[in-house]
Amino acid sequence: MNNNVMLGVIDATTYMEAMAPLVERRSIAAVPFAGRYRLIDFVLSSMVNSGIESVAIFPKYQYRSLMDHLGSGKNWDLNRKRDGLFFFPSPDLLFSGERRVGAFAHFEQHIDYFLRSRQKYAVIVNSYTVCNIDFDAVLDRHIERGCDVTRICHRGEPLEMYVLETSLLLDLIAGYKDHGYRSIVDVVCDDCHSLAICDYEYSGYAAVIDSLARYFQASMELLDRSAWEQLFLPSRPIYTKVKDEPPTKYGRDGNVKRSMIANGCVIEGTVENSVLFRSVKVGKGAVVKNSIVMQKCQIGDGCVLDGFIVDKDAKIEPGVVLQGTAERPFVVRKGTVQGEVASR
Repeated sequence: MNNNVMLGVIDATTYMEAMAPLVERRSIAAVPFAGRYRLIDFVLSSMVNSGIESVAIFPKYQYRSLMDHLGSGKNWDLNRKRDGLFFFPSPDLLFSGERRVGAFAHFEQHIDYFLRSRQKYAVIVNSYTVCNIDFDAVLDRHIERGCDVTRICHRGEPLEMYVLETSLLLDLIAGYKDHGYRSIVDVVCDDCHSLAICDYEYSGYAAVIDSLARYFQASMELLDRSAWEQLFLPSRPIYTKVKDEPPTKYGRDGNVKRSMIANGCVIEGTVENSVLFRSVKVGKGAVVKNSIVMQKCQIGDGCVLDGFIVDKDAKIEPGVVLQGTAERPFVVRKGTVQGEVASR
């Protein structure tokens, strides 16, 4: 039913210690995922596919790489004369360090955006949930049931995504100092008000990326075809920043099994049960298993890599053996040269 009746709000203020060191130089919204995407691409694409034409992103920590990734919003068709993509950073955000999606103090600092919006409804989401949600269907159910706030859940667990009327959101922002609710999460978790809170059960694939272990697990889940097909729907594509690179080149002794390989790679060794981002080089005789290797990394000849996350632009020297586990994956930090000991 959406004729640009929804306003998109992406809260990208959360910092998660459990995601260190992947968030030392970037916000969690900009963490690379699934070979060629960033975490924010999934909720942002869901909004665009639902006809949302005005999206506000509220970042706080290390958001330079996030702004570089999204740019003007062109790849999501959000570079518009009216509406489009907006950034509202807030270095003075109250309640810093708390996981509170939809902080009213942050919204209050940019209240003009909400006051000038023409959309009757608002969708508030976090930036670290991997999913492909039809917000149109959520809104239909919200209106049909006469809800004040609809909370989106997956398998009974909240995804920290909410639909409500923009007028109600404005009232909550204006009165948060009086009623004591710091965020939309506080509102839906409190039974001492008269608002009708409804739950919408989302049945597709969803993963809340809130720790290194969950990041690793979700990455491995997408090697399963059924999970991949639930997330990457032909009718609802996931958009990302376009980079023109050549196809992956496989050497004579290159061997790949059950892996996700992005374009621009050179594979002369063995890759198994792993995710390789763009322009990764796997040297001769090297073995990469159960691992995630991000953009432009170099895996030297004769290396063995098992149970590791290798951040962007890192280099593993020839002959190095790195052994980790899925439960406690180790990380090679961005841009480092790895000789003997990996950083956790």
